[in-house]
Formats: sequence, C-alpha cells, structure tokens
Amino acid sequence: MGKLDGKVAIVTGSGRGLGRAFAKGMAKEGASVVVNDVNESANAVVKEIKDAGGKAVAVIALVGSKETADKLVQTAAKEFGKLDILVNNAGITRDALVQKMTEQNFDEVIRVHLRGTFMNSQAAFIYMRENKVRGRIINITSSAGMYGNVGQANYCAAKAGIIGLTYSNSREFARYGICVNAVAPGAKTDMFNAIPQQIREQMIAQAAITTTIQRLGEPEDVAPTIIFLASDDSYYVTGQVIAATGFIGTM
Repeated sequence: MGKLDGKVAIVTGSGRGLGRAFAKGMAKEGASVVVNDVNESANAVVKEIKDAGGKAVAVIALVGSKETADKLVQTAAKEFGKLDILVNNAGITRDALVQKMTEQNFDEVIRVHLRGTFMNSQAAFIYMRENKVRGRIINITSSAGMYGNVGQANYCAAKAGIIGLTYSNSREFARYGICVNAVAPGAKTDMFNAIPQQIREQMIAQAAITTTIQRLGEPEDVAPTIIFLASDDSYYVTGQVIAATGFIGTM
C-alpha cells in the first residue's frame, strides 16, 4: 500500500523540476494527480504517470487567477471525485537589480508565486471545508524569502509572503482539520541553472562538504518531505516551514 492511496492531489507547476518530482512521487504512493503547467509539459508528465500505472490529468493554465484556481479544484473533483491535497509549487523568475527591475518584472513574479498560492489555497480551502475534507496544503517557499538574494527583490518578497500566508492560513484552517505547511527546498532545477555560474559553483562546493548527502540535492530528494506532509502521518504538523536542503543555513 502507498502512503497516499485514495488521495487526490493538485500540484501546480508540475511539468518540470521540483513539481514533476512531486507529482510523480505522489502518484507512485497511490495519489491521483492533477498536473498543472503553462505548456504541454503537463501532458508529458501525465503520460509518465500513466505509463507507470498511476492516475493523472493535466490542466494547462497560468496560476494567479480565481479562474485557474477554480478550474484546478473543479478538475480534481470531476475527474477523481474529490480533493485532498494542494501543492503550491508554480514559480517563475524575472531577476534584475532593484534599479533595473521593471514594474512588470515585479508584478509577474508576485502574481505567480504569491497571488497564485493565495488564490489556489482559497479555492482548495472552500472545497475542503464544504466537503469536510481534512486536507493538506503545502506551499513551496525558499530560503530567499528568509535571507534575501541580490537581484531577486521580487522573488524574495514573494517567497517571504508565502511564509506569512502559510502561518496565517494554518491558523484559520486548523479548526477544520486542514494542515498548512511550507517547504523551502534546495535542489538543482531550471531556476538553479539560471543563477550565475560562479555562484552555482560556490553552492555546489558548499553542498559537497556540508549536506547530509555530500552533494546538492535533486528534485527527487525533496519529494519525500512533500509526501510526508501530504500523508495522514502529518496530522499533528501545521504552520511549519521546513527546510529540505540537506544542511542548516541559506541555499
């Protein structure tokens, strides 16, 4: 038996990277998964899950609107009969120093990360409350939201906002048996590859001597933390920000 047998999950931004690993890992543990991304990569992940014997459906849409949030929840309910788990993973970067960052650069990142997390959480909560589901909402944040990064004022502000949203929603939703937590992952992804080479090399060198696995993590190294928080085993864990980085400190 899998840890998520009979559960239904939405994973946003799951066409690649961390989200793909989360969606595939949850499906392997028995969950039916709504895979979301902005392009056909979502369909590719659905095929991977189905080829492995799992259940999944794709929703191709940009998060950040009530329309998309409602569509995700409605798809889960229509295709699989319910919704138990939401993983708010979708994200983008529009890096620039503050003096060069445009209003559009700032707003786009806030829309996907912070507004998307809020709108999706709101829609999922309303469904879970009305249907008496003791659900799980897992938000993906970053150490950047706690410590900051040069050239990422928009991203850092969004990730810090997600931490605050996690704390607030965990208090509001607790009376309904809904756990809300956040994970700050450390792993090699497309966003990591966009970091300047010198900084990437420093991070890899640091990971080699300070992490529990002596290397910088892969998305699959983070997935077990998500699966735990999505499972019934996490019933006594809420309002927490968990750093799944392999070591203490910034990423």
